[in-house]
Amino acid sequence: MRKTALIAVSLMIVGLTGCSNLGVQPWEKGQFARADMALDSEKLDQALDDHIYFSKEGSSGGRAFAGGGCGCN
Repeated sequence: MRKTALIAVSLMIVGLTGCSNLGVQPWEKGQFARADMALDSEKLDQALDDHIYFSKEGSSGGRAFAGGGCGCN
C-alpha cells in the first residue's frame, strides 16, 4: 500500500513538472522570430485566404474572429 502511494505521488510530481514552463522565451525563438516565418508574410496567400473566407461567410471584415452564419465552425 505504501509503495503504491509513493509511486502515485512520484508520477503526479513528474506530471506536474511537465507544465511548469509554459511559453517560449524571446531568446528561445531562434528561426521562428524571422519576418518570413510570420503567418501573414506572403501577401498573395493572405489574399487567397481572404477570398475563400469571404466567399464562405458571405460577408467582409472581421477576419480575426471565428464563427459564421452557417454554424460550421
